[in-house]
Amino acid sequence: MCKEAAVKELDEVLGYIEKDKLSPEEAKRMTSESIDNYNNYVNPGWLKYRKSVSTNAAFVEWMDHGSGFSDVNGEEFIDFLGGFGIFMCGHRNPEILRYVKAQLDHQALHSQELVDPLRGYLAKVMAEITPGDLQYCFFTNGGAEAVEMAIKLARIASGGRWFISTVGGFHGKSMGAVSMGGKNTYRVPYLPMIQQVQHVQYGVADDVRKAIKNLLAVGETIAAVILEPIQGEAGIIIPPPGYLKEVRKICDEFGVLLIFDEIQTGMGRTGTMWRCEAEDVVPDIMTYGKAFGGGIMPITGIICRPQLWVQPLVDNPWLLGSPTFGGNPLACSAALATISYMLKHDIPKQAKEKGEYFIRGLNDLKKKYPEVLVDVRGAGLMIGVEFPTSEIGYCFAKELFARRIMTAGTLINAKTIRFEPAATTSYEDFAKVLTLVDEALAAAKKEFSL
Repeated sequence: MCKEAAVKELDEVLGYIEKDKLSPEEAKRMTSESIDNYNNYVNPGWLKYRKSVSTNAAFVEWMDHGSGFSDVNGEEFIDFLGGFGIFMCGHRNPEILRYVKAQLDHQALHSQELVDPLRGYLAKVMAEITPGDLQYCFFTNGGAEAVEMAIKLARIASGGRWFISTVGGFHGKSMGAVSMGGKNTYRVPYLPMIQQVQHVQYGVADDVRKAIKNLLAVGETIAAVILEPIQGEAGIIIPPPGYLKEVRKICDEFGVLLIFDEIQTGMGRTGTMWRCEAEDVVPDIMTYGKAFGGGIMPITGIICRPQLWVQPLVDNPWLLGSPTFGGNPLACSAALATISYMLKHDIPKQAKEKGEYFIRGLNDLKKKYPEVLVDVRGAGLMIGVEFPTSEIGYCFAKELFARRIMTAGTLINAKTIRFEPAATTSYEDFAKVLTLVDEALAAAKKEFSL
């Protein structure tokens, strides 16, 4: 350990944080040092990956506001990736940030032992804004952690052991969550994992019924079915109308719990506060996250029906989990302010209307570039555009990045490029992005001689 070198570097970095604007020399130094730090101390593969979806891996984010962000040199970007769904209310929304700052002024974290009021207020509000009789909340820090709590709760509450999940599904990358996931890329390196998971085709309700019946026939017990109401990582896959309702009916028929993973689809993203509301379906357990912290604080969680909070959970409040930072005061203040902002400004309605406008424009471009653009699909502001190959999708993303529009594919390929902008994004920005999408499609068509 070299204490003197560490102190010197810390002073330099903390000095950067205090500044509103970096000098050109500081920006150049930070960029160079950041690349070195990623390659030597974070993950040497990360920059190689970013290079494949952008024109320059050396862009270093530094400031954000409204519908976008800027790098250390002041280069402005319009953000149509939205942190894969985080920035539903925009970047650094002042009506959310003010309450986080106010909370920080009197308490950031709590003792863990006494009653934390904001956690209780947030849980009550969640019970008020979620469908049906969903009531008891458990707050966590990341999406995978919320899924872990959901599948643990399902086992405790039901006494069952097996889970039914879907091919192509994505629920996070912790051990339990990736066991539920339906992509071999994420599962294979960790096999064997949780063994009692049966994967079925997404969008085919009868496959769920068959899986449950077959497991019961050989003496197994089923804890829950877990689904994304719209599959995100799979490429914005929307199931047929009535699918969610039929799966709910099947679960009721066999006494199996139903978990909806609304981490990405919830909080107004798809045009209703929760995607399951679009089909008038109430799950037994629902996970939420992404936009829940207003794009300012990380906070996720689950909410469940009251009968699932069984006696063992009452007898031992830490049985389900005890995340040190889950539901901390600072994060709860962000979530409370976010919900208030969403309700007062009708963010779900904005997402629905602006999403319809943007999808119309994309479909017009699909007609103009049929050899480049295979499909346009989405709900609200959870939108995917599909290309003939992943390589063409990468080219499209690079061309948009060159025009200072941020978007991306899924985590492992770019055959489908995702658009998940903030609902607060102006129509002027939507129109501008459509113009630049036109240019990017033309460039991809030329690049691949389509």
